[in-house]
Amino acid sequence: MVSREELERFLDRLSAEGVTYTEVAPGLWRVRPGGALDFDIAVTYAPPVVVLRANVTELPDDDDHCNKLTRRLLELNATDLLHGAYGIERDTVVLSEALELSHLDYEEFQASFESMTIALASHLRELVAIRDGQVHTGTHRAVSPDAIHEAR
Repeated sequence: MVSREELERFLDRLSAEGVTYTEVAPGLWRVRPGGALDFDIAVTYAPPVVVLRANVTELPDDDDHCNKLTRRLLELNATDLLHGAYGIERDTVVLSEALELSHLDYEEFQASFESMTIALASHLRELVAIRDGQVHTGTHRAVSPDAIHEAR
């Protein structure tokens, strides 16, 4: 089984690729992908699993927007996400994935982390647009990165 120290070595290896991380509590790290991506992924060592989780956006107050957003999240779970899944915790949309520590290696951890960052990078603009009611007949207006950051 992968130990907490081994998991931290996985994070060290990711940092060679521009990823930064901070341990905020024993066994809990805030990990920030490199580049222009402006979100954190929480990595939690919770034997027998490690959990990767990102807060995506708040749910809209408007029921119609909320229904459209939750439908789109389910569609993305079925078509774009291989291991992780979008979900709702309280009033927040989250993306999470759990990996078994018993047979985890760096390549599997890296693939899961990268899968989440790619999903967030490719889905976030659309999800924020749906949340804000900017989606009409299957298309959405462009949303600036500043608007996305402010919305989160």
